[in-house]
Amino acid sequence: MSAPRRVVITGTGLITALGTGTEKSWQAAIQGTSGVSKISLFEDPKLKVNMAGEAKDFQVEDWLDRKEARRMDRFNHFAIAASEMAMKESGAPIGLDKPNGYDPERFGVIVGSGIGGLASFEDSHKNALEKGFDRLSPFFILRMIVNMAPGRISMRHNAKAANWSPVSACSTSAHAIGEAWKSIRYGEMDIALAGGAEAAITPLGIGGFEAMHALSTRVDAPATASRPFDKDRDGFVMGEGAGIVVLEELEAAKRRGATIIAELVGYAANSDAHHETAPAPEHEGAQRCMRLALKSAGLQPGDIGYINAHGTSTPFNDLHETKAIHRVFGEHAKKLMVSSTKSMTGHMLGAAGGAEAVFTALALQRGIIPPTINQFTADPECDLDYVPHKAREVWVDAAMSNSFGFGGTNAVLILKRYRS
Repeated sequence: MSAPRRVVITGTGLITALGTGTEKSWQAAIQGTSGVSKISLFEDPKLKVNMAGEAKDFQVEDWLDRKEARRMDRFNHFAIAASEMAMKESGAPIGLDKPNGYDPERFGVIVGSGIGGLASFEDSHKNALEKGFDRLSPFFILRMIVNMAPGRISMRHNAKAANWSPVSACSTSAHAIGEAWKSIRYGEMDIALAGGAEAAITPLGIGGFEAMHALSTRVDAPATASRPFDKDRDGFVMGEGAGIVVLEELEAAKRRGATIIAELVGYAANSDAHHETAPAPEHEGAQRCMRLALKSAGLQPGDIGYINAHGTSTPFNDLHETKAIHRVFGEHAKKLMVSSTKSMTGHMLGAAGGAEAVFTALALQRGIIPPTINQFTADPECDLDYVPHKAREVWVDAAMSNSFGFGGTNAVLILKRYRS
C-alpha cells in the first residue's frame, strides 16, 4: 500500500449570521460581532424563543435563477452558494482537457445537513392538510432529502466520484470533511467539496429545540444570548448557513500553483454510547476522539496551540468539553487558546463543523485567533483561556476543531499551518 497522501484546503465558502462570503464572515468574527437578532423569517407568538443567527444578507438570486431556486429548500441554496464560493476561491480546473485539470471521475462531493429541508416539510404538510395530499409538489421530496445538496453540487461542477451526505446532528459537516480527507489521503479521490448546510430556523425547528429546553431564553438581549463557557449560559442560539471547503491532494495543488490555506492532517470519529443528548461524564467520548485525532495526525497534545471548541453555550456541553480538554492536554491545557465562534454565529447545527473548520484554517493562515464573545462572568469550572471578547494576533502551527452531536456522535479535525 502506498504512503498516505497529504491533503490541503484551497477554497472556502461561508454563509453565516455574520455575512455571506468567507471574508465577510471572517472579518465580523475577528471583530467580535454578534450575528444574533430577532427572527425575521417567521413570527409565532406562542414560542418563547424569537431570536436566532439568521443569514440575513443572503440573496438566493445571486446564485440561482428563480425557477431553479423554487425547486429547492433554503439549506440547498446555502450549500450550492457556499460550494460556488469555495470552487471560485480554489480555482481548481476540472476536466482532463485543461492544464493540470482534475479528472471528473476523481472529484467527489461529501456535503451533509443535520436536518435537511425542514421548511419544505412544514410548508408542504400544511398545504397538503388544507388542499389535499394529491396536491403535493412533485419537488417536495427533492426539496426535503439531505443528499440533494451534494447531488446538485456534483451536477453543477461535473464531480463524478463519490456523492453522499453524512447526517450526524451537529457533527455532520466535520464528518463530511474528515471522510473526504480520508478518501483523498488513501487515493480514492484527488479533489473534493466537503462540508454542510443547515436552514432549520422555522417554527418546527425552534419549537422542537425549545420543547427540549435546549435554547437560550435570553430574548431581551439576543446579541449576548450565546455565551459559551460563561457562568450564566442558559442554552444555545440557533444559527443557519453553510461551511464548505475544497480539499485537494497536495502535489496536484502545488503543480497548478494553488494558494494553500491550511493542511488537514488529522481526523477521528467515535461514539459516546451513553445518552441521546447528554455528553458522557467528563465528555469521555470526546476525550477519546481528540486522542484518536492527534494519533491520526502524528501529533502530541503539546503541538496544538488553538482549539475551536464545540462550545454551544449549554451548561452540560461547555463544562464537560472543558473537562475533556483538561484530561487530554494535561498541563498544556493551561497554555491552549480555546474559543467558540458559536458565540457570534449561533449554533449552525449540521453546518457548524464546516464553518468552524474554515474559521480554524483562517486562524492558522492569518495568525489571528477569533474570540469568544459574551464572556461576562467567569465560571470557576470552565477555567481555560477562551480568548474572551477580542481576537488575538498570534501564530500557531496546529489547531483542533471539535464537533459533538446528539446521539453521542463525535468528530475532531486537526489542521496545520501549511509548510512546504
